[in-house]
This record gives sequence, C-alpha cells and structure tokens, in this order.
Amino acid sequence: MRVHIINEHPDWIVTLGRALDGAGIPWAEWYTDAGSFDLEAAPPQGVWFNRMSASSHTRGHVHAVNHARELVGWLESHGRRVLNGTRALTLEMSKVQQAAALRAAGLLTPRTIAVVGGRAEIMDAARRAAAGEIGLPFILKPNRGGKGLGVRLVSELSQLEAYLASADLSESPDNVWLIQQYIRAAEPFITRCEFVGGEFVYAIRSSTAEGFELCPADGCGTCSTAPARFSLRAGFDGEIVDSLRAFVREQSLDVCGIEFVEDVSGNQFVYDINGTTNYNPQIEAEAGQGGATGRLMELFARELAAANTGERCPAGHV
Repeated sequence: MRVHIINEHPDWIVTLGRALDGAGIPWAEWYTDAGSFDLEAAPPQGVWFNRMSASSHTRGHVHAVNHARELVGWLESHGRRVLNGTRALTLEMSKVQQAAALRAAGLLTPRTIAVVGGRAEIMDAARRAAAGEIGLPFILKPNRGGKGLGVRLVSELSQLEAYLASADLSESPDNVWLIQQYIRAAEPFITRCEFVGGEFVYAIRSSTAEGFELCPADGCGTCSTAPARFSLRAGFDGEIVDSLRAFVREQSLDVCGIEFVEDVSGNQFVYDINGTTNYNPQIEAEAGQGGATGRLMELFARELAAANTGERCPAGHV
C-alpha cells in the first residue's frame, strides 16, 4: 500500500515527497498534465491524494484539470480512498461554486456576481454591479486562478474598460469571472486557516499591502522575495474556526486552507478555499509539534492503515 499523489506542479512534489520519505510512508506520483488510464482495469490499491491546482494553466498544463477530474471519478467508482476527492476538486476549480457553498453554509461572504463570457459581458455586469449594492470599488477575479493571479481592484469603470482592452488581462480558462464586493479591511491583512483531516491546525496572517498574490509556500515565486508578508497568528481561535471546521467536514475537504478578511465593524467575510495548501517552513517551525505537515503525515498513515483493513477513517479523526 502506498500514497498516490495526483500532481502537476514540479516543485510541490519535491517538498511533499521529502516529507513522506521522512515519515517512512511509501508513495508514488501520478502526473496529470497528459496520459491515459484503462477503464477496464482496476486502479492501483492505496490512498490517493488529489493535489490538482487551479493555476495549472499558467504553467502550460492545459490538460491537467480534465485529466484529474476523470481520474478521480474513475478512482472513486472503484471505491478507492481519494483525499480531496470530487467535491474538493469541484470547489478548487470554481470560485463561483466556493461562494455558493460558503453562503449555503451560513458563512458571511462578499456579494458576488458570476459573469460568463468575455469583455462585453464583464463590462455589462460591472455597470450593474457599480450601480447596485456591490458598488465601487469592487474586485474582478477569474473563476479559476490561484495565488491571487488575475485578481484586480476596480475603483472606476473607466479603469476596468482600459484593463479589459489591454494585453494585461489575465484570461479565465473557463470564461467565467466574478465581480465581488470589496471588503475594506480593518488592517491590511487577511487570515488563512489551515485544516487537515477535518481539524483546525493554525491560522496565518497574510499582508495585502503589496497586492493579492498570497501564496505562503517557498515554491511560489510571488512569495520568496517577501517572507515577512506571512506570519503565524498564535493562539487564534473563535467562533469562525468552529464554523469553518463544520464546513470542511460537510464538504469533504480533507486538506485545505480557507481565507477570510475582517472589516472595520468586526465582520469576518470568508472568500476563498484552497485545496492545494503548501506550508511555509518558517510558520511550520513556529507552530511546533510538526505543524500541518506532521498532521498530514499522520492522516496518510491512518488512511493507509484503514485501507489495509478495508475500513474508512471518520471525518475529523486526527
């Protein structure tokens, strides 16, 4: 029995593989940009961990999402245990689905308009948003992204019109966009809560003073030049942690980070779910007790033991 890593990112597999080796857990990579699998055959035994990234298209891996989607469906049809399975993959690839799920769970989210189409449709929706309850400024973001890529603060409609006509426009691979209420933070940072196996591990403070590209991992080029942008919120707890814990269990999010921003009135708006968390080594060291990586290795070990006996680990059992 081994852990099979569904992956397309060349750097992420190195860090994760090193941790698995250190924990003595056998593993293999299933590379998802291209390839094939035989539907008449049974998938390899073991536990599968979906690490499919919504930003894969920015690395030229245009087939990776489709490959991962069909692969996970095949695995689940054979009863294989897939951590971050179909539901998690759906949420990872659609910020519209994220917003809908968060709202349905009773979590406070920014007002959002989903836009399907191109520049004309975006401008039409933007005019309606600006004149309505969303108002100006607002956030424009692609439905599929990652690391904050393509996220734009729009203060004036003329600014948006110029942006849409420019070469700077980051295309959304599924031609779906979100126009979202801008939440003015009490302080220039957001909070990211990390969950493993249905349990809260720790919270990170991420500064937004330099923009929206907020990937805390060493493997992200946007992060390496500014490690001070990320810090541990030691002792963070509260009602929102309980609400998010219930949400990740309900949505079968085995491993994820969820981000929220707090406004000047103390309201906490949840706006992003990330199922491909990469852990910052400095924060991991500060958190202690092996950090989130240690929790992940424990989860793998339990799931492998359960797979060997044909059992299933209960959600939230860490």
